[in-house]
Amino acid sequence: MRVLVTGGAGHIGSHIVERLLARNDEVVVIDNYQTGRRDNLKEHENLKIVEDTIANTQKVFEIFEDFQPEILVHAAASYKDPENWIEDATTNVVGAANLVKAAKKVGVKRIIYFQTALCYGLKPNEQPITLKHPYFSGGYSGGSSYAISKTGGELYIELSGIEFLSFRLANSYGPRNLSGPLPTFYSRLTSGKECFVMDTRRDFVFVDDIVNVVMKAIDGMGSCGYYHISSGKDYAIKELFDATLKALDITLEKPVAVRERGADDAYTILLDPTKVRKDFEWDVETTLEEGIRKTIEWYQIHGISQTYTHLKGESKE
Repeated sequence: MRVLVTGGAGHIGSHIVERLLARNDEVVVIDNYQTGRRDNLKEHENLKIVEDTIANTQKVFEIFEDFQPEILVHAAASYKDPENWIEDATTNVVGAANLVKAAKKVGVKRIIYFQTALCYGLKPNEQPITLKHPYFSGGYSGGSSYAISKTGGELYIELSGIEFLSFRLANSYGPRNLSGPLPTFYSRLTSGKECFVMDTRRDFVFVDDIVNVVMKAIDGMGSCGYYHISSGKDYAIKELFDATLKALDITLEKPVAVRERGADDAYTILLDPTKVRKDFEWDVETTLEEGIRKTIEWYQIHGISQTYTHLKGESKE
């Protein structure tokens, strides 16, 4: 099978590429390495990496024309700087438009997309959130340029008329993840900096469990439309922090500070995974403690030079 993976050097994308190569599929990756790492992918005879942005219309069309992919896995996204709205809109919206136009031209059979749970807004009107929930309920735009622009990209994919599966994700974590609380906790704890946790809850799904669904989708499972990839359970951020302490074998001199969330920060964002469990015969296999242990092991071997957030006002000092 010929599969084009955008953002293939990133956290989720690189794991998908490895699975594809392990079964001898042909893969082309497009990545500009803004948040992906060059050491996330090893050389392989069936792998070609193009260093460029999906916002480069001419290059995108050239790649599709040369490779003639059967499947597009669109994992690329701009989220590095929460104030760089222009980059977010260019990559996440214009980039998606480029991809679907090129995909239509060469006859791509299926597009697989990744969407943020923040597409439902910061004040969802139900918990767990079902697939019937509207975008940005109550006018809250997910709190970020990232959420707005990722939703724009999702809508262009739907507009394309190509069969698509959009996976709206809980928080993905695991080896190669450089965004969110876990890499921040690791970075601060291992450099002697003080930490705090927010009084919020989130759902966390280990990257291997997410990729299990994606591989089935690549092979034709699932129906055109939207899915939640979620464990169906939310965890306090302090639970994540405590599991990180355990994996690092660290005992703090005093309990970690728990800060109250801001007025526009959701207490919990929990997605209903009923549809994905049914259609893909899937469930999470990795416990939070096991997943954090595996992630910490990767951080210890490979190191972290930068961490990222798509949310405004999250200090890393």
